[in-house]
Amino acid sequence: MTKTKNALLSAAKKAKNDEFYTQWTDIEREMNSYLEYDPDVFRGKTILLPCDDPEWSNFTKFFALHFRDYGLKKLISTSYAPKSNADGAFYTPTPLEKHSPKYDESKSMQRGRVFVLEANDVNNDGVINIDDLQWSYLEGDGDFRSEEVIALRDEADIVVTNPPFSLFREFVAWLIEGGVKFSVIGSNNAVTYKEIFPLFQQNTLWFGPTITSGDREFRVPERYPLNAAGFRVDKDGTKYIRVKGVRWYTNIDHGRRHEPLQLMTIADNIKFSKHKEIRGVGYQRYTNYDAIEVPFTDAIPSDYEGAMGVPITFLDKYNPDQFEILGSSKWVGLPISDFAEKGTYEQGGMRFYLPNGDGTHRRLYDRIVIIRKAVA
Repeated sequence: MTKTKNALLSAAKKAKNDEFYTQWTDIEREMNSYLEYDPDVFRGKTILLPCDDPEWSNFTKFFALHFRDYGLKKLISTSYAPKSNADGAFYTPTPLEKHSPKYDESKSMQRGRVFVLEANDVNNDGVINIDDLQWSYLEGDGDFRSEEVIALRDEADIVVTNPPFSLFREFVAWLIEGGVKFSVIGSNNAVTYKEIFPLFQQNTLWFGPTITSGDREFRVPERYPLNAAGFRVDKDGTKYIRVKGVRWYTNIDHGRRHEPLQLMTIADNIKFSKHKEIRGVGYQRYTNYDAIEVPFTDAIPSDYEGAMGVPITFLDKYNPDQFEILGSSKWVGLPISDFAEKGTYEQGGMRFYLPNGDGTHRRLYDRIVIIRKAVA
């Protein structure tokens, strides 16, 4: 029986085979959005691209190409040692490494590498780009948790990368601990993690502006199984996978997060809403928490002063100038009473319930609890 794509992705995650290489256009759109909001966002900055091999990944190539027009001070990228990499069995030295006098066959498998680009035209061709990149072996394998890479993080102003999905929680904690600005790709589901959601609530982390729905195609290593829908091999034999539900996670400001939601009043929602759950019905209150249920972001009433439960997709439209996040029905310490009567759906922990009108109650998906900020 042929495995489904979801089954393959689950197996890949379990095996830590989650090395998805980001497409150039996805990097370009996201970085351009930051630049539109602040043209000097990268100027004079040192950028670190951990776990990024410039021979394969587009991150180093992209920032090297834009080194001068972004006004970068320094670009650093690190790669992971083949012996510590699940794809190590397929490793062959790249021309950049093998043709260098620094090349050492034993070190090549055992150690990570660090690549550095500074405002120095090394080859005297009149431009600064990836051809001026200088590299050396690290002492260790290039793991982002190593003292070597931590020191590079502490030198950097901004970190940009696509970390392994299986280490996303730990990687974000590593970024927060370092006090750096960052833009990284992760699973859309990561926002529900107990380590990640509080960062959204504290306004320490938010979604990037350019991937809001749909899926994205990533290059994958040679060993990746390609026997289900969503996988393809191009004419050069390069393998790709189309992954659903990925997002940019960042603490770099952008204009989209300051766009106010245009909303109707309670009365207008009841009269004109396109949603049958609201039109002519109004808003229900939870059985086990003092808030109203707002099942759609565009149905948030503009004149309600109390707490509201909204879908997790609200975070796509979240404007911290307009709303405050109080918590979540799943993770964050709200005073939710324990409610799970016989016959109700009770799987997966605490949630909000709505009365069905016949003495039974309906358990909802996770809700974010918000309150409207007072207009100054």
